[in-house]
Amino acid sequence: MQTKQQTLGSVISFAGKGLHTGVTVNMTVNPADENTGIIFRRIDLEGTPSVPALCEYVTDTSRGTTIEKGLAKVSTIEHIVSALWTMGVDNAIIDIDGPETPIMDGSAREYVQRIEEVGITTQNAERKYYEVTEKQVYTIPDKGVAIIIYPDDEFTVSVHIDFNSKIVGNQYATLDMYSKYTEDIAPSRTFCFLHELEPLLKMNLIKGGDLDNAIVVVENPVSDEQLEHLKRVFNKEDIRVTGGYLNNLQLRASNELARHKLLDLLGDFALLGMRIKGRVWASRPGHYANTEFMKQLLVSIRRDGEKPAFKYSAAKAPIMDINDVRKLLPHRYPFLLIDKVFHIDEKSIGAIKNITANEPQFSGHFPDEPVMPGVLLVEAMAQAGGIVAMKSVDNPEEYSTYFLRIDGVRFKRKVVPGDTMQIEAHMVEPMRRGIATFIGKIFVGGQLACEANLMAQIVRNKKTE
Repeated sequence: MQTKQQTLGSVISFAGKGLHTGVTVNMTVNPADENTGIIFRRIDLEGTPSVPALCEYVTDTSRGTTIEKGLAKVSTIEHIVSALWTMGVDNAIIDIDGPETPIMDGSAREYVQRIEEVGITTQNAERKYYEVTEKQVYTIPDKGVAIIIYPDDEFTVSVHIDFNSKIVGNQYATLDMYSKYTEDIAPSRTFCFLHELEPLLKMNLIKGGDLDNAIVVVENPVSDEQLEHLKRVFNKEDIRVTGGYLNNLQLRASNELARHKLLDLLGDFALLGMRIKGRVWASRPGHYANTEFMKQLLVSIRRDGEKPAFKYSAAKAPIMDINDVRKLLPHRYPFLLIDKVFHIDEKSIGAIKNITANEPQFSGHFPDEPVMPGVLLVEAMAQAGGIVAMKSVDNPEEYSTYFLRIDGVRFKRKVVPGDTMQIEAHMVEPMRRGIATFIGKIFVGGQLACEANLMAQIVRNKKTE
């Protein structure tokens, strides 16, 4: 499994009509820096406003996935996002001069071909993964919609569709290896039923739809009058029904419709903003269900982020006691805020600080209501991060750690005498040129009390005799 982030090897461009707007648009997909994610940028609007391809920005899923932030709004993003994400692109900036991505032939085939032409470039930053630890379910019972995700070491998907159609029947599609996406999933075209066309036209949709970029399923006999009407709609003289499909003489696969549903699901699942390790089973999925499920997972992720990553037991001997801590940190009374370390690896640490009423800060903060100052909570997280950084250098006694930046500080609850602070620091990326970036968290009784993003520099400024 690829663990590093990736971007495109070069710029790729596309032009075509939007499926619903019918507007001809130009779209350029640019390589992007680490941790950028996938961002759409409306270059036709003043100030080139942008919107990240993330589920929290989804505003409409009626016949495709639309994202919107401020003035930036882009529709039918699922095919290009599906192609980029599944082909391994984590970071890209998509410049587009219209409100909707080009539909191309109704599939992601051309997107994939161009990605393969320019190749993928591996970056230094680690990928972010959401590891499913327990079964999660999203359902719309009255519509027969169900999406379930189970714990697994890899990401796999199985899709089942059943529209009570004698033409389509029951169809299944699976993806257990990304390498099969190019040939099995990407060429699958979008589809609709003939009886859906009139309502879509009345809603001023599918202005860019034609029989070259969509499969139209015909359930019932079509009269000559209807055929004449369809000729006018699609501006085509040769309109006929063949094998239950309008002008579609040959499907690209017997289960092409299920495969396209899987294609869409992959694009919508990418809006979580991180890779998933889990096994997905979906019955009758659609853009609304897909994106709502991603929002549900996002809430779960954020909730998990407010739980300790490491389990502390007072009965176990610490990995580092106070004397070991003193060897790595220059801080001393009253500013040493780490009592012991119970977990440490190359990227993270779990440490303990016991709060007592005898500490000097409580004489003034506050005499009648002792509360641990927020600045000391931030300092405790910084000291924990400093231990991780110092463990990565030779002769740590020759170095000092200095703050460069503190961002995103949130205080969730008070810390008072009698509390035991569980302090965590997680290195966001490998340390470079002495710069270390951390996410710090403090928990009390398993509840998040404080968190912050921290950046520090490790400087060699001392010499041992």
